[in-house]
Amino acid sequence: MRFRIVADSSANVFALPGVNFTTVPMKIVAQKEYVDDVNLNVAAMVADLQAYKGKSGSSCPNVGEWLEAFGDADCVFALTITKHLSGSYNAAQKAVQEYMEEHPDRKAYAIDSLSTGPEMMMIVDKILECEAVGMDFEATKEAVLHYANHNHTLFCLESMMNLGRNGRVPMAVARIAGLLGVRATGDVEGGQITALHKPRGAKKATETLFAMIKERGFKDGNVLRIAHCFGEESALALRDMVLAEFPNTKFTLEPTTALCSFYAEKGGLIIGFEGSFNEKNDNRIY
Repeated sequence: MRFRIVADSSANVFALPGVNFTTVPMKIVAQKEYVDDVNLNVAAMVADLQAYKGKSGSSCPNVGEWLEAFGDADCVFALTITKHLSGSYNAAQKAVQEYMEEHPDRKAYAIDSLSTGPEMMMIVDKILECEAVGMDFEATKEAVLHYANHNHTLFCLESMMNLGRNGRVPMAVARIAGLLGVRATGDVEGGQITALHKPRGAKKATETLFAMIKERGFKDGNVLRIAHCFGEESALALRDMVLAEFPNTKFTLEPTTALCSFYAEKGGLIIGFEGSFNEKNDNRIY
């Protein structure tokens, strides 16, 4: 059974060679609009936003954009950023409903990742794994939801001002990051950003992240993906620390595209990985 996977662009990956996968673009709205697609110069956008002190925000794909991306596929999985950061999931749900009403012989399903970036691509890989062994649509859906509840997302940010300005975290918390070299580290609990630690300096931040990864049940041979916003050096330092203790880690490093760059800001890391059952995500509603 051939699946079509459609993700919003917060997944940080626009295409997968040989895979029926595509994205619908998120947008950043500041002094001008930045469309999160393959044509955008992310470095220029990040520099623009660092200099810009006015109001900024993001907008999600609309129902029509989701429907267009579904095409004429018989089976569609739509994957979104956490509904606590965007309306993307609501739009994808409505698109799924319309699609199935128009095509009652087809199947479509929207998945709220309760995360963003790396964890979204981990879910994509799980769907592809199920497809490769011939699982049908319903069995794949159940396997993916079970898998997602064992995934975790951490972050390490040098700045949280965009998150603060958009009400995603309290401004008092946002101002901590970057103060005298402080990095805000934390996780995504039930789809919401929670800052837990305030390490000072790159080495301490890496050690803090590694400890948090182990606390959440990471084991040798598990998947770990890191997305970075022009922070490759920090990402590689964390990778090396993980591989020193867990040499069989299935590791992927990728740059953030526009949406994740907007929220992570320059130097930020977003880490997705497999671990123990994620009790914070036990509120998944499907």
